[in-house]
Amino acid sequence: MPARDCTGMLANLSYVALGGAIGASLRYLVGIGVVRMLGHGFPLAIITVNVIGSFLMGVFVVMAEQRGLTHLRPLVMTGFLGGFTTFSAFSLEAVTLFERGETTQAALYVALSVGLSIGALILGLLIARGIYA
Repeated sequence: MPARDCTGMLANLSYVALGGAIGASLRYLVGIGVVRMLGHGFPLAIITVNVIGSFLMGVFVVMAEQRGLTHLRPLVMTGFLGGFTTFSAFSLEAVTLFERGETTQAALYVALSVGLSIGALILGLLIARGIYA
C-alpha cells in the first residue's frame, strides 16, 4: 500500500476515533439525562438516542451531498453517529435499500438484523451464564 494511502487511512481512522469518543460520551450523557428526567423502566434513553441519531444521520447525508462535505463522513457518520448510536447506520442502510426499490432486500435486512442480533445476544447470555454459573 503506498504511503499516501496509509496517511489518508490513518487520518480517517483518527477522525473516526475522535468522532466515536465524542458520540459515545454524548450517548452516555443523554442516557443519564433521560433516566434522571423520566426514571428507569422502559428503555426510553436508548430509544431517544436511536431516534436522535437516525434523524441526524438523515440530515447529514443530505447536507454532505448538497454542501460538498462528504469528506467528513468518517468523522460524523462512522465516528460521531456510530459512537452515539449504530442504529442510525442501520436505519440509513434500510432506507437506502428501500429508496433503490429493493423493498424485499430492505425487509430482509431489517428482519435479519433485528432477529439475528437478538438471537446472538441470547446465545451470548446463555453461553456466558453457563461458563460463569
